[in-house]
Amino acid sequence: MRAATSQHTVLSIGQLHILEMMNRCRTEESLKQLKVLLFDFYSKEAVAEADRLWDAGVISGSKIEQWGQEHMRTPYLHAQ
Repeated sequence: MRAATSQHTVLSIGQLHILEMMNRCRTEESLKQLKVLLFDFYSKEAVAEADRLWDAGVISGSKIEQWGQEHMRTPYLHAQ
């Protein structure tokens, strides 16, 4: 007989806080509002990081143009 193993995941303070906020969403509308707030927060974070990379010279207009020309799709094999 094999012994049962237990695996625990440790959540960060931020993860626990978000779980608590989600627990307070009693309606679809309140959940929607919370999702909008989280989306706004992370979009501002992304813009701030992009601005930092731009100011540091890591990205530029020509680099963005280059990204627009790249084709990074996964090649699919057709069924035979």
